[in-house]
Amino acid sequence: MSRPVVLCFSGHDPSGGAGIQADIETIASHRCHAAGVITALTEQDSRNVKKLLPQRATDLTSQAQTVLADMQVAAIKIGLIGSAELAEAIADVLQSCPRIPVVLDPVLAAGGGSDLAGQGLIDAINNRLLPLATVLTPNANEARRLTGLADLDACGKALRHSGAEYVLITGADEDSELVHNRLYLADGVNETFNWERLPHSYHGSGCTLASAIAALLAQGLDPFSAISEAQDYTWQSLAAAYRPGRGQHNPERFFWVES
Repeated sequence: MSRPVVLCFSGHDPSGGAGIQADIETIASHRCHAAGVITALTEQDSRNVKKLLPQRATDLTSQAQTVLADMQVAAIKIGLIGSAELAEAIADVLQSCPRIPVVLDPVLAAGGGSDLAGQGLIDAINNRLLPLATVLTPNANEARRLTGLADLDACGKALRHSGAEYVLITGADEDSELVHNRLYLADGVNETFNWERLPHSYHGSGCTLASAIAALLAQGLDPFSAISEAQDYTWQSLAAAYRPGRGQHNPERFFWVES
């Protein structure tokens, strides 16, 4: 059986809830093949990130080039980056394969609050990666940090003008009865997706959403359909979540097997 290949640039999470493990589970759940380039090792548990250990940019570049030379990659997903140098290296790789759709999840902080991005990395994301992104999936706090703006509609418009074709700002961390995910498209067209708020805090939900979008793009869906279907998949994985440690719940990314 031939499976579409999704190339992931992601961090490694020893607790197994986020990062490359979340990507692999999500992509496999969508019957795609996950090829992974690790941007950084981490020391973390289900509560927070304690240490970030980025790899060398030259190694990341050679690893990605080797995969791209061997496999017909159908989509690229970017998660935790780890340093400005790695963001620059990833941008150079993306420019060598401009026809592959790119989903960028700008991980700037851990769920437990640890900061994972300094200003140099934020600048590199804005200047090098946003213009190359097909779909950008920041949460509300990440959207504000990337733009320096407070109003989410203003953030969405600014991020669109920065070059990302589709900007989905997720609202799980906002104070609202429902979760409002705001999608910003070209020509000022906006769409809001409303989701029932679930009771727990979740580890790897953003990774799950971005990887699901990438997998659906790899299968040939148009971006709007991929974004819509990926949100439904993510919500269902969160509704079936389990708690393996003492912190956040993990999405059950194979919920459809259990049902």
